[in-house]
Amino acid sequence: MDIESISPAKVIDTNELQTSPLYEYQVPAGFPSPATDFAASEVNLHDYLVKHQAATFFVRAKGDSMIDGRIQSDDLLVVDRSLEAKSGNIVIAALDGDLTVKQLKIKGARSWLVPMNPKFSPIELKEQDCMIWGVVVYIIHKSYP
Repeated sequence: MDIESISPAKVIDTNELQTSPLYEYQVPAGFPSPATDFAASEVNLHDYLVKHQAATFFVRAKGDSMIDGRIQSDDLLVVDRSLEAKSGNIVIAALDGDLTVKQLKIKGARSWLVPMNPKFSPIELKEQDCMIWGVVVYIIHKSYP
C-alpha cells in the first residue's frame, strides 16, 4: 500500500456513536460460574478504545505476517500516534513509502521491524526511509464468520 494512495475513510462524528449495554460481570474463561447479580450500564466503544482522540486512527490489517501476534488479515487495528514506540510494541510503520504492521525491536543502536510469523524475515532498519506512524493499542478481531 502506497502512502499517497491512502484516503481517509469516512470521519466519524463521535457524538453520533451509540452506546451499548455493558454488564458489570466478568465472564469466566475457565469453569462456568453460577450467575450472580449484575447490573448493566452503557459503554461507548470509542470511549473505551480511544485514549487520545486527536492522535488515534484505525487501520485494517492485511496479510499473515503478524499471525503469531494474534493479528489476522482484516482485523481492525487501533493506533495511537501520541505514544512513544518502544521495543516490543506492535507498530504501524511507513517503510520506503509503504505501510506495514510489525513488532518493533530495538537493541542498542540497531532496530528491526519484526514479523510475527516464522515464514517472514525481520527487516533491519538501516538506510530505508522508515517512519513509525503509531503504536497499535487494540486489535479488533472478528470471532464469528
